[in-house]
Amino acid sequence: MKKPNWPLLLLSVVLAELIGISSAYFTSDSAVIYAQLKRPPLSPPSWLFGVVWPILYAFMGIAAYRVYTHSKAARKEVALAIYGLQLLINFSWTIIFFRFGSLWGAVAAIILLDLLVVATQNIFIKIDRPAGHLLTPYILWLLFATYLAIGIAIVNK
Repeated sequence: MKKPNWPLLLLSVVLAELIGISSAYFTSDSAVIYAQLKRPPLSPPSWLFGVVWPILYAFMGIAAYRVYTHSKAARKEVALAIYGLQLLINFSWTIIFFRFGSLWGAVAAIILLDLLVVATQNIFIKIDRPAGHLLTPYILWLLFATYLAIGIAIVNK
């Protein structure tokens, strides 16, 4: 394995983390809104999101770095384009759900996000297997978040 480019790795992680931080900027009262919603069974406390998401963004950043620094250039550009698109949808979801209060719009966005992250993982695995596997916790959390989004949309008609 080649020696890591630490500044580039740090930049990749920081960029991913900034997506989460910037969407939170537009929805600063999300914990209050979440607490006021009727929620389905298994809904976690709002503080848990603040613990889980930074870890997932760090994994995403590391995965993207691994793909970016891999030598297979042809697939790399497509992989990183899909990665960027899923980050954009991830950013948008928080705003759709909390800022606009569009519960069913958020369901549609998270289903699209699920599909894009699975596509990202599939192409990342073809380029760099560990990079693809770094997205597994993200996919698992997204599937749980999809359940929550659908459940919240149903119980808050």
